[in-house]
Amino acid sequence: MKNYTLIFLLFVLIAGCGDKKAPDVSGIKIELNVERFEKDFFAVDTNNISFSLRQVAEKYPAFFPDFTMNILGLPPLTDTSVEAFAAIKRFISDYRPIKDSSDKVFARFEPIEKEIKKGLQYVNYYFPQYKTPQKLITFIGPMDAYYEASLGGYGDVVTREGMATGLQLHLGSESSFYHSPMGQALYPNYISQRFTPENIAVNCMKNIIDDLYPQKSVGKALVEQMIEKGKRLYVLDKIMPYTADTLKIGYTSRQLKGCYENEGRIWNFFLTNNMLLTNEPALQKNYLSDGPVTQELGDGAPGYIGLFVGWQIVKKYMDKNSELSLPQLLQTDARKIFEESKYRPK
Repeated sequence: MKNYTLIFLLFVLIAGCGDKKAPDVSGIKIELNVERFEKDFFAVDTNNISFSLRQVAEKYPAFFPDFTMNILGLPPLTDTSVEAFAAIKRFISDYRPIKDSSDKVFARFEPIEKEIKKGLQYVNYYFPQYKTPQKLITFIGPMDAYYEASLGGYGDVVTREGMATGLQLHLGSESSFYHSPMGQALYPNYISQRFTPENIAVNCMKNIIDDLYPQKSVGKALVEQMIEKGKRLYVLDKIMPYTADTLKIGYTSRQLKGCYENEGRIWNFFLTNNMLLTNEPALQKNYLSDGPVTQELGDGAPGYIGLFVGWQIVKKYMDKNSELSLPQLLQTDARKIFEESKYRPK
């Protein structure tokens, strides 16, 4: 297994040529404690599992029940939870190779921690009333612990205790675990290409945005849903100004370049087919969901094409309304943004 620390640092340097207008947030103090839950959990004595797990639970009083019940899917543990203890033993045995790989990939977590703290500084700058999480808990969960959020699916969540990241879905896109028959059945390459260490900070910030502004787009027209997602990507631009756009939307460089080169064609497709105001869920799903391609636009068009379009509309709107704060943008009606943006790509 490769060590991705150097690769991550190189990525940060490459991405460092971002928004030159980004505010200086160096004076904003952020407290963030990284807790490596997976190290304690996989160190339990399986021959004395009840006592050993109780020690882990005492160290992580809020996260431990979240992990066992919401991530592992077990009932509340008691001293007589024989079946649950057996399930935990199997999990520890089965996932030991994942844990060993994780130890190598994340031998140094400081570069990722630094990126997350920088993002939280920008969150504090733009949303001073928001109480930023003070903990980041790393864990290893089941391979199918993949949660749908407003801007995609990932194994990273916000819990009662803080941010939590599932390292089993960040081992690097070339990890043999993702290319095994089981891995491919769960996550085809177009999904696992995002299972990299550098996506941890991005996913954490996406979850923060969802916490700031819960989804409100259910039942709305397609273009409104595009814009609601576009708002979030625009906020992500501002709180991660030095992060590559490919990471924000989950495209390869070639895919993103192709979207910009064909932006007018993509927009014309929605116009000529009268799709912007559709409320049909099945049709909306084609353009707001993940996928290897957007078939209607050709094999070169990636999934999530509606996110890309909404992102561009919001950028156009904000170019004309630069005085608007990010909290005000999030509260602005999507239809108003659509009409006033005068979005007409060529």
